[in-house]
Amino acid sequence: MKALRVDRLSGDLSGVALSDLPAPERAPGEVLVRVHAASLNYPDLLMTRGQYQFKPEPPFTSGLECAGEVIEADADSGFAPGDRVIGGNKTGAFAEIASIPARALSPLPDGFSFAQGAAMGAAYSTAYTGLVELCGLQEGQWVLIHGASGGVGLAACDLARALGARVIAATGIGHKREGIAAKAAPDRVILAEGRFREAVSEITGGALADIVFDPVGGDVFDESTRCTAFGGKLVVVGFTSGRIAEIATNIPLIKGFSVVGLRAGEYARRFPERGAAITAAVRDLAEAGRISPAIDRVLPLEEWRGGFDAMARRELVGKVVFEV
Repeated sequence: MKALRVDRLSGDLSGVALSDLPAPERAPGEVLVRVHAASLNYPDLLMTRGQYQFKPEPPFTSGLECAGEVIEADADSGFAPGDRVIGGNKTGAFAEIASIPARALSPLPDGFSFAQGAAMGAAYSTAYTGLVELCGLQEGQWVLIHGASGGVGLAACDLARALGARVIAATGIGHKREGIAAKAAPDRVILAEGRFREAVSEITGGALADIVFDPVGGDVFDESTRCTAFGGKLVVVGFTSGRIAEIATNIPLIKGFSVVGLRAGEYARRFPERGAAITAAVRDLAEAGRISPAIDRVLPLEEWRGGFDAMARRELVGKVVFEV
């Protein structure tokens, strides 16, 4: 089978290549899936560099999530050959066949294509875990979402809007504002550069944001501490800026807000019942037509380099999906 293999960690993808490999062997509790589509996530790029918190030793097959059809499964897994599924693991999705733990799979939402299914899982489970599970998102709240052109940021905008929140989408790249507005339909789109607290204050009538969702870190996190309302929550999702910010503890004390760390995958592993409930809630919203993933481009797996390079250059507004 063809698979995208990371043979060596590097900063320029020189250690990554499309290779011919034997199909994976299915372990007990796993489901063998014929992959039709797989989506690119920022951790996939970081793992090729050895810069993600999970650091698999090369060689490994890249790819967090995919959509496809079940080939083989245990009788008690809840899946049978021919079932259309979405899901994934920490690696292995960018291949013609993947072996995935049954607990990490769910049915493809009715009416969704394989490309849509592949683009939905990780982004929306991350957004739901952060906004709803950890922050208790309520209708009418103001939510400031950074990195709003990325897959997770767009999912957070889409989900928050579907649940009745008022959404301020923020990006550090000015020319992406129109694309974000078209794909996420937030209440406002702002440029997250320098002192953007004044813009947030003006939009919210001085109330500031009840929830700040931050996958960027660095200077954006620093300024976001000034944008969080009293009693609000500032969610740490990641550090795409490259700088891990620090905060003096007197700031959340005086301003009365909480800093919340979000690791959606680990949350689901530690609390499997909650993880299953989150997956079901996202699927219900998708099947009701209330949420839909934003896809920037669909590429054949043979053109994987173009997708990775576009992500590294921050060109995307939405997800890259590879057809396998």
